[in-house]
Amino acid sequence: MSSDIASLYLDEVFRGLRGTKRLADEAIAQLSDEQFFALPDAESNSVAIIVKHMAGSLRSRFTDFLTSDGEKPDRNRDQEFIAGAEATRDEILRAWEHHWQLVFDTIRSLQPDDLERTVTIRGQPHSVMQALQRAAGHLAYHTGQIVLLAKHWKSGEWKSLSIPKGQSEQVNAAMREKYKNPT
Repeated sequence: MSSDIASLYLDEVFRGLRGTKRLADEAIAQLSDEQFFALPDAESNSVAIIVKHMAGSLRSRFTDFLTSDGEKPDRNRDQEFIAGAEATRDEILRAWEHHWQLVFDTIRSLQPDDLERTVTIRGQPHSVMQALQRAAGHLAYHTGQIVLLAKHWKSGEWKSLSIPKGQSEQVNAAMREKYKNPT
């Protein structure tokens, strides 16, 4: 892979993950503590549990990213799906912020040649590019869950994170105007 394309990829994966985090953060910010911890039913996860799981996954995958297996021996994945009565929103969100920063620092430290290196996750070999894509897909999947739950809990009070219903034409026209080619 050319160094230019590899650099563009690293910039894009960073940008994309930053956008994924921003979307989740904006959804989480709309929730009360009660909504953050609310379970839709006994078989589902709360936003708090999803955030806790994502933070645990980020810590495991991105700590010593190039030099150790992405499934750390001290990770207890099953515990990530439990938010005990003692869990606080602040505690969960501190871990969230800390481990997202780990991701961003790791990606910023990668060089174009690193994309062809091999890392492992649960012993399975991945190129660095594959591992980053795997993480991006996993994070996008759970961010979608967070947004869906937040929108459900907020109902009529939900503040849209994209184009609000019924406003597609106005947004499209504004975007076309903003990006039209100068003549």
